[in-house]
Amino acid sequence: MNPKGAGPREDSEILSHLLQRISRQDPRAFTELYTSTRAKMRRTALTVCGSSPDIDDILQIAYVKIWRNSAQFDPNLASPITWMCAILRNTAIDLIRVKKLPEATMEEALAIPNPPDASFDDPFDYEAAAPIAMEALGKLPEDRRMLIVLAYLKGESRLVLSRRFGVPVGTIKTWLHRTLILLQEDCAAAAPLAL
Repeated sequence: MNPKGAGPREDSEILSHLLQRISRQDPRAFTELYTSTRAKMRRTALTVCGSSPDIDDILQIAYVKIWRNSAQFDPNLASPITWMCAILRNTAIDLIRVKKLPEATMEEALAIPNPPDASFDDPFDYEAAAPIAMEALGKLPEDRRMLIVLAYLKGESRLVLSRRFGVPVGTIKTWLHRTLILLQEDCAAAAPLAL
């Protein structure tokens, strides 16, 4: 956050505006919000559950909740980042309760260093990558495509997916892992052609 020397008030106004746009289903605003808040959100997740291997799942679920509930954000009740961090904390705590993940102690949380520059510009070209990713998704078998959509766009947990597909959670994790590798390879193969 804090782009180009903006102060906390400007940051808050920028994030509030992005949340308003997200409430109208603006994917570009969501990308901007994610890019500008991911370092802070990751640090917040680490304070709740330490260096859990599920940290990326927690962040993904929290951002899906932010996308879905952006219209409920009220700037008169909290700052945008406070509201987002509350969603993240609640998501992490719920997952800890379900999975009995080890919680981090306050000393461990305070020992987590801040990134050298949390306000760095993201060089990734999301606009150029979107059609490549969509084409790669389109090449997947229907069941794997649905699995990816449900897990990463709809935010369904691995447990819910295991029930939906009638297989153990470990199988869901394996399917997701293998499918993501296929997507990554397909996107990497197509990327030089698109650039």
